[in-house]
Amino acid sequence: MWPFPDHLAQAQQEWSATYRQLAERPGCTELRRRLYWLSAQLFFHPYWQQRRPSPAAWRELRDLGRSDGDVSERLHR
Repeated sequence: MWPFPDHLAQAQQEWSATYRQLAERPGCTELRRRLYWLSAQLFFHPYWQQRRPSPAAWRELRDLGRSDGDVSERLHR
């Protein structure tokens, strides 16, 4: 399991929530802009400067963002 920083996992959760909202309201410009902004925050996060993101790392981060519950509890198992 990757040790993602809390704020990176939080951004992924926000991305997932925004994506779900956009699926319900496809024409909402505000949600599209928010999704673009969050995508940039995730992709260019300083965490990735320390290590290159592998497909497995992206997958785990996305899975973490899709699940419910306390982020910090899952991050530090």
